[in-house]
Amino acid sequence: MTDSHDKNCVFCKIIDGLIPSERLYEDDKMIIIRDIQPKAKIHLLMIPKEHYKDITSLDQRTAEDLGLCLLKLKELSPVLGIDGGFRLIINRGERAGQTVFHLHIHILAGGGLIGF
Repeated sequence: MTDSHDKNCVFCKIIDGLIPSERLYEDDKMIIIRDIQPKAKIHLLMIPKEHYKDITSLDQRTAEDLGLCLLKLKELSPVLGIDGGFRLIINRGERAGQTVFHLHIHILAGGGLIGF
């Protein structure tokens, strides 16, 4: 476990290999896995490897790292099966539906995404 990880965080445990998960993509900044409770035909999670609680916990460096993760979506879209269109969702706080307090981005695709 790296210094930037929380030993009680489920996503940190997945990143560190303590909880098994199929990694659809991995680089030095993030992993992408399937959501275990999908809300769409395709429901993926982009999880930065560095632990920070939520989107408001970013500083200049971590915001740039997150930007690099997002830029990868153009290249990864065909590989992930989301090149026909997708929606990104970031929940911040319990009232917004955040259940794991490690910033992560939901990637939803596969039809049926009209409206909220």
